[in-house]
Amino acid sequence: MSGSSLGPLMLDLEGLTLTERDRELLVHPQIGGLIFFTRNYQNPQQLQGLVEEVRSIRPNIIIAVDQEGGRVQRFKEGISRLPPMGLFGKLYDSDQKKALELTRDCGWLMATEILSFNIDISFAPVLDLDFGVSTVIGDRAFHRDPEKVSQLAGAFIDGMLTAGMAATGKHFPGHGYVAGDSHIDIPVDSRTYEEIEHCDLIPFKNLIARGLSGIMPAHVIYDSCCDQPAGFSKFWVQEQLRKQLGFDGVVFSDDLSMEGATVAGSFVSRAKAAIDAGCDMVLVCNNREGAEQVLAGLDDINFKPDQARLNKLRGHPQLTYQQLKNNHRWIEVEKEITNF
Repeated sequence: MSGSSLGPLMLDLEGLTLTERDRELLVHPQIGGLIFFTRNYQNPQQLQGLVEEVRSIRPNIIIAVDQEGGRVQRFKEGISRLPPMGLFGKLYDSDQKKALELTRDCGWLMATEILSFNIDISFAPVLDLDFGVSTVIGDRAFHRDPEKVSQLAGAFIDGMLTAGMAATGKHFPGHGYVAGDSHIDIPVDSRTYEEIEHCDLIPFKNLIARGLSGIMPAHVIYDSCCDQPAGFSKFWVQEQLRKQLGFDGVVFSDDLSMEGATVAGSFVSRAKAAIDAGCDMVLVCNNREGAEQVLAGLDDINFKPDQARLNKLRGHPQLTYQQLKNNHRWIEVEKEITNF
């Protein structure tokens, strides 16, 4: 199984250990990724055992987590608590050099810890702008200013890359301007393309060349540009992201279980719309029935993602979890970040 190619579906697990159905799904050829949530984590020892079992069944699967910091941190007990990225933005306004150093260290700390469990990626950093209206983004964003976001997120990416983790920017082309939460709403951003281009798109433009290996579009409809959410839109994924910005990494759909994805119809229709738009991998989370429907439908879609793109997401751990506690840099950075 280790040499098998990866399919386009990323799904999740039910709990702290693998069920028999989980084991069956992991070897399905249409599965390419696995994402962990808080319900899959109890402590470092449990997580190590869970990852080892997953890898024993499907060694090459891409394993992911949302470990941004602040409100979005799935693993907590025994793991460094990371601040919200907005705090680095506030520091940047008074001490640019210190802010960039701390942000780089935070990216390194997060990535080093996640990689120590043989997990490949954390979906980070957030490249959205904090316009002060989005409750779901808010202090997950580094700043309101797109150039400052570029600088801070670039430092965070540098830290991730130093640790051995690929970076994924989200939520293209920008989720920060709408008040609606796409988890429970279908947000519409009615700005013109020019307004978005000269603001929200700037961090994506700046950071694609700086090491982004993945990008996740937003479940937001930018109705002056296209009548579909960005992740289902050829305009945004193929015309803007691929052609205009020259991005050649992995495009992940955001979770197809979210309310913002329902405009595309059934789960299978959502997966097909995302793939037709240009997504390489589709996520179906917190809805096993929906994931199973997509799995069955993918056999008819007959799509296989670019394996070279996916392989660039593989993590390159430098330290085991046990080694972290005796690593001088980890000790210094962990104290610095958790006391920030």
